[in-house]
Amino acid sequence: MLYDEGGIGVPILLLHGLMGSARTWRDQVGWLREFGHIYTFDAAGHGRPAPAELTTEAFVADLAAATADIAEPMVVIGHSMGALHGWVFAAANPARVRALVVEDIAPDFTGRTAANWAAMIEAWPQPFPDADAVLDFFGPVAGRYFLNSFEHGPDGYRLHGSVATFRDISEEWGSRDFWPQWQAVRVPALLLEGEHTITPPGQMRKMAEVHPDAEHVLVSGAAHLVHDDQPERYRAEVERFLRRVLSS
Repeated sequence: MLYDEGGIGVPILLLHGLMGSARTWRDQVGWLREFGHIYTFDAAGHGRPAPAELTTEAFVADLAAATADIAEPMVVIGHSMGALHGWVFAAANPARVRALVVEDIAPDFTGRTAANWAAMIEAWPQPFPDADAVLDFFGPVAGRYFLNSFEHGPDGYRLHGSVATFRDISEEWGSRDFWPQWQAVRVPALLLEGEHTITPPGQMRKMAEVHPDAEHVLVSGAAHLVHDDQPERYRAEVERFLRRVLSS
């Protein structure tokens, strides 16, 4: 579940979003090695068993156990669900995190439901017979994301987890907020929000306002997959942030 991607220096942990996998970071691993020792991670429920209770705390406990042998405080870079898990992990384990990158996720989705979204996923024509079918169905950006996430078997490409699990992970976010955990974080943070975000309006900017050392950046032309939609801008902002936090 935890993959050593090489590099030397400060440990940098990459956490994927819902329905993603460690492989969705493959375009970023190379240049990030210039800044430290890179690790990627497959969240529980994504190609391996989910926790008995599908709470954020259970996923964070799983993450904490999987990274227990990384002794030095980490830079945690997360996308969506991975970013949420990253800051909840930092709140619960402040000595283990040196800095955070939060990509396109906010603390409060209360009142929202994933039921219609899950029904749409259930209707996907799985398995997809080949890579071209995945790209044709999802488009070039989301298609690459899913090609790097789906299980690939003799009959083609299919989801690497249960739709019910993915639905219930998302449903929890509609039942509570994570402002207390965010407000407990004190390490430097970079907040990257896509212009066409999934997050409630203004929340990521407010996250920066209530944090003692956080910067909010709105990335023009990007949707939810900021690091794939606008890879050059994403790299520039993350590199600038890493140079600052790793030089102090």
